[in-house]
Amino acid sequence: MKNKVLVTGGCGYIGSHTIVDLLDNGFDVISADSNINSDEQILKDVEAVTGKMVKNYQVDLCDLEKTKAIFRENPDLVGVIHFAALKSVGESVDKPLWYFNNNLNSLLNLLTCIKEFDVKHLIFSSSCSVYGNAEDLPVTENTPFEEAESPYARTKQMGEHMLKDFARANPNFNLIPLRYFNPAGAHESGLIGESPINVSTNLVPVITEVGIGKREKMTVLGSDYDTRDGSCIRDYIHVMDLANAHTKALQFLMSGKNENNFEVFNLGIGEGASVLEVIHAFEKVAGKKLNYELGPRRAGDVVAIYSNYKKAAQLLGWEPKRNIEDIMRTAWEWEKKRTGESMV
Repeated sequence: MKNKVLVTGGCGYIGSHTIVDLLDNGFDVISADSNINSDEQILKDVEAVTGKMVKNYQVDLCDLEKTKAIFRENPDLVGVIHFAALKSVGESVDKPLWYFNNNLNSLLNLLTCIKEFDVKHLIFSSSCSVYGNAEDLPVTENTPFEEAESPYARTKQMGEHMLKDFARANPNFNLIPLRYFNPAGAHESGLIGESPINVSTNLVPVITEVGIGKREKMTVLGSDYDTRDGSCIRDYIHVMDLANAHTKALQFLMSGKNENNFEVFNLGIGEGASVLEVIHAFEKVAGKKLNYELGPRRAGDVVAIYSNYKKAAQLLGWEPKRNIEDIMRTAWEWEKKRTGESMV
C-alpha cells in the first residue's frame, strides 16, 4: 500500500509536528516549503526525534510549473496535507493583496496538480477564523460563516469554497478542511517547537519570549471585551494533538470511511481560555511572574471563539489529550532550549 504524503509548509510550526506524527504512524513524507517564514533546519530536528530524514522542495507553490515538478517526481503520492500559507492577522489587514495572491493561488495550483496527477486525498489547513464573530458558542461545523474579520480569515473562507466546488465537480477526489483553533505548545522531546523566522505575533511564543527575557514586556490587546475578564477568549489546542488529527483525517479518507468527498471537522479542546488566563497558566508552570500591560484592541480580532469537536471524536476517533497547562509547560521547555542554544 503506497503511503507517501506531501506536506506543504512542512518546515513550519504545525507542518513539522505533523510530519513527526505521520512518520510515527508509518507514512513516508516529503515537504514543500518556500522558507519565507521557516528554516529547513527544523527537518534535522525532526530527524533527531524520529530517526528519519525528510526531503524539502524549496518551492513557492504560486509557481505552477515548479509545483507540478514535485508531483512529477513523486508519482506515488497518496495524499497532500496543505499548510503553506501566510497567516498573520495583523499583517493581512495591512497587506491584503499579498495574502489573496499567496494563499489562494497556491491552493489553486495544488488543486490543479492533484487532479492532473490523480492524487486522491487532500487535507486543508483551515481555521476557526472562518466563523467570524459567531453568535452562538461553542461553534459546530454547521455554524454559518459570519463576516470575515481579516483578509487572512477571508482567504480561509474562500479556500473552503474553492475546495467544496472542486469536490462537487470531481467526485473521485476526497477533501477535508480542518478548522482548528489556536495551536500552541511543543513536542515533548523539547527538540521542535514554534520558531518563526519573522517576529512572532502568536500569543504563546510572545509570552515565553517575555518570560525568557527576549522581550521586555507584552501587551494584552484589548481589556474591554464582553468576556469574563475583558480579554479575548480562544480555544488553545496542543500542536501534537492537532498534528495527530491530520494523520487521522488522512487515514479516515484512505480507509474509505467517508460518506461524502467533502467533510469538515472542528479541532479544539472544546473550551475557551482568555488571554489573561493563558498568562496565568504560564506563571503557574514557570513559577514566575510575567511582565505585561493592558492595551487597546487589535484590528481583525474576534471577541471569543471555541469549539465543539464531537464530529472529529465520532468519525475520526480523535480527542485532545493535553490542556492549557501542558501547552504552556512544553512551550516553556522549548523556549528555554532554543534560547540556550542561541546563546552558545
